[in-house]
Amino acid sequence: MGRATLIGFSAVAMWALLALLTDASGKVPPFLLSAITFSIGTGVGLVARLFMPATDRNQKIPPQVWVIGIAGLFGYHFFYFTALRNAPAVEASLIAYLWPLLIVLGSALMPGEKLAWNHVVGALLGLAGTVLIVTKGGGLAFDARYAFGYAMAAVCALLWSSYSLLSRRFPSVPTSIVTWFCAATAVLSLACHLALEETVLPDGAGQWLAVLGLGLMPVGAAFYAWDIGVKRGNIQVLGAASYAAPLLSTLVLIAAGVAEPSLRILAACVLITGGAALAAKSLFLRKPAATGSGAGASESGAGASEGGARASDSGARASEGGARA
Repeated sequence: MGRATLIGFSAVAMWALLALLTDASGKVPPFLLSAITFSIGTGVGLVARLFMPATDRNQKIPPQVWVIGIAGLFGYHFFYFTALRNAPAVEASLIAYLWPLLIVLGSALMPGEKLAWNHVVGALLGLAGTVLIVTKGGGLAFDARYAFGYAMAAVCALLWSSYSLLSRRFPSVPTSIVTWFCAATAVLSLACHLALEETVLPDGAGQWLAVLGLGLMPVGAAFYAWDIGVKRGNIQVLGAASYAAPLLSTLVLIAAGVAEPSLRILAACVLITGGAALAAKSLFLRKPAATGSGAGASESGAGASEGGARASDSGARASEGGARA
């Protein structure tokens, strides 16, 4: 599997820590937690920029890239928090977590991309596994009273999938730009906090360490890694594999003693792992001579060049969904 795809999947692995670290951060309100952690995430990018070529740091960025990036990072969180305020957490989280499927389906509209049956089936299997995890084996009850909240969750899914797909159209834009997306998200989140929430800061060193961990990995390095993955990697495979985030998050909680293992988790594991493997089958089965064509060529070539200078950027909502639910 290509280097850039693996870097992108490391973001999914880091997002698996969101539930545990968010729970350990105490009762900090969501927008304030977002402001603090994205500020730390900005610091991750600023440190990484010290090791980047000057050409990357000084490259002119198209205006639409700023709109896509800030709308993706801040928009996702704003609409997700709004959804949770206006709809039950289980249903809102499940709707929001349609973004991996939307990435897989939307990739068919991208230049040079080809959507195959195994990508779609793999994503649907992942969605089925996610339903088992989010609903805890119970049913879903979509109530018309919460239509506004459901709509906000759908906007959330559409924003993140659109951000991921549209970022792929600007492969020459350096990953270091994510630094400023994080900074803008931190400022806008702080504004929302001041307007909508009461201030509750982390209590004690343990909670502050959890917040630091969030900012360094799931809300920091993960976004840089994701940028490399969606620009240079196999986006259909990344989309299907993203359904591993809620599964990995649950496994982390089990390992930490916060959740209990069950047959439902085992079934979800089979569905999500099988779906990801099915979506990635072309990568495992393709002949070596074919690696220079299509998405594989752009992934291997660009992924290698991302290496040195940009690998530090990658330093992992979604399952943010599970955490914020």
